Amino acid sequence: MTELFQNRIAVLIPCYNEEAAIGTVVRDFRRVLPTATIYVYDNNSKDRTIEVARAAGAVVRCEPLQGKGNVVRRMFADVEADLYVLVDGDDTYDAASAPALIERLLAGPLDMVNGARVTEIQAAYRLGHRLGNVLLTTMVARIFGNRIGDMLSGYRVFSRRFVKSFPALSSGFEIETELTVHALELDLPVAEVITPYKDRPQGSVSKLRTFRDGFRILGTILRLVKQERPMAFFTALFAVLAVGSMVLMEPVTITFIHTGLVPRLPTAVLATGMMLLAFLSLGCGLILETVTRGRQEMKRLRYLELPAPQAGDAGVPVRKP
Repeated sequence: MTELFQNRIAVLIPCYNEEAAIGTVVRDFRRVLPTATIYVYDNNSKDRTIEVARAAGAVVRCEPLQGKGNVVRRMFADVEADLYVLVDGDDTYDAASAPALIERLLAGPLDMVNGARVTEIQAAYRLGHRLGNVLLTTMVARIFGNRIGDMLSGYRVFSRRFVKSFPALSSGFEIETELTVHALELDLPVAEVITPYKDRPQGSVSKLRTFRDGFRILGTILRLVKQERPMAFFTALFAVLAVGSMVLMEPVTITFIHTGLVPRLPTAVLATGMMLLAFLSLGCGLILETVTRGRQEMKRLRYLELPAPQAGDAGVPVRKP
């Protein structure tokens, strides 16, 4: 038995030059989520993305700052809803999976459900992208917790309290990493649902550059480690500097013990400076750990100001026995 409820769902679609795909994406989501409002945020497209999206029935808005992160930040700030479905506009994600993702979120209740991609089409999920995703996801899992298996998926469902408490500082494709780390860092209730993934339609071109964006995502991970795990970050830096200092100082010390002289004065000065920097790094870690704890408490309090999603509060069927 199913029952239909009427609270607000927003489907958020960031777009850049997706004339060939956006019409299909909008129509598919209108079919599977008939009560949802479909928002397409155009990011300076040079083709007919805006006209095609509007003709398909989407609410079209524009974000002039280039980059997916900038678009997501604008969407999260502007759109008011109870539940949010974030999906790319390239028609590679399965719209029919959206009700299952929403039902999983409501059944928790959860704050984020990630659509983990599965496909047998090699062209849809290229080897370089697949390998990079595995490496980066494994790195985040080791540092922040192993609860998400496809960190770079562009298909997710969020609660209102997640969206309105998410700071959204990234500007590009690294936004998926920031979304994942935000959920893991605050120990938010999350889940992952397997969803089909397919190749782009003819005429649609990927904007993701494997190496360039991969290094940007890696840089974002390191930045987030420094911000959210400062003690671990600066302790690792302390260890590197301290070991380097001791390696440099060993022959100087041995010579001094045997001769009472320090003939390699520059090496001794360098080793001493590295050891001082090591202990300064350790001090920074201790101080920033306290600061980070305060920031986490503030983010948590902001998150708790908003109510949890309630089962039956979405415009999708919720199965009952």
